[in-house]
Amino acid sequence: MRIAVLGSAGQLGRDLCPRLAGEVVPLTRADLDLGNTAGVPAALAAARPDVLVNCAAYNFVDKAETEPEAAFAVNAWGVRALAQACAAAKVKLVHFSTDYVFGLGAARTTPFTEGDAPGPVSAYGISKLAGEYAARTFAPDALVIRTCGLYGVHGSGGKGGNFVETMLRVAGQGKPLRVVADQHCTPSYTVDVATATAALIARGASGLFHVTSAGSCTWHDLAAETFRLAGVAADLTPITSAQFGAPARRPPFSVLSNAKLAAAGVATPREWRAALAAYLAERAAARAG
Repeated sequence: MRIAVLGSAGQLGRDLCPRLAGEVVPLTRADLDLGNTAGVPAALAAARPDVLVNCAAYNFVDKAETEPEAAFAVNAWGVRALAQACAAAKVKLVHFSTDYVFGLGAARTTPFTEGDAPGPVSAYGISKLAGEYAARTFAPDALVIRTCGLYGVHGSGGKGGNFVETMLRVAGQGKPLRVVADQHCTPSYTVDVATATAALIARGASGLFHVTSAGSCTWHDLAAETFRLAGVAADLTPITSAQFGAPARRPPFSVLSNAKLAAAGVATPREWRAALAAYLAERAAARAG
């Protein structure tokens, strides 16, 4: 099986490629640009995959509030073009989505299943939900995977890195940290998401699946546990979403259920604290090497 991975240079793509069974074709934006829908069919034809995994997306949540056209160009219309091209070429499409397709119902306390009605509260979330519908409409055999708050060692550099890396960097600079404590979700380790994704692909799964770490936490919880595990003394203060004042609304509760994943015979990712500990160990080993 020949599997092309779009977004192969990102933190999820780089953990996914070595875990896939078969010949892996890494693709970057230079090879296939979702913002250029006219070029999608030719790029797909050049890659000649049996399966195409789309890890690429417009992920600037706050900027999407003022430039929704840019978010929709990649997350919706680009995915539509990709799904249409995959269907025409008889290529299996695997597409990643987000917990941000939820957000309504602030009083909710039970994890969302794949059968629950979505309700995004940001332009980014709406664009990602539109991409889900496009993928499953134009490529009915598509596998769509929702995940949350990804962090991995390949995302520890660049502009801000991932949330865990950002916390460690700012704490290392001796700066105070004010972190939101009223958004409940499950940030997830890319190694675990990649492992479950590879298993779903190997089983030929289709439809919608949730793949996140187990349990739930707030961003403040994640920061506090990061500092505890890393042995870092940090000036950490919990705040509300209103106090933080981000341009885009975030879901107050977007914990996802992995029950369907387990029912499909795929081992569910470990609990978020164990996953975080594994990430920090991998990060330390990578830096020591």
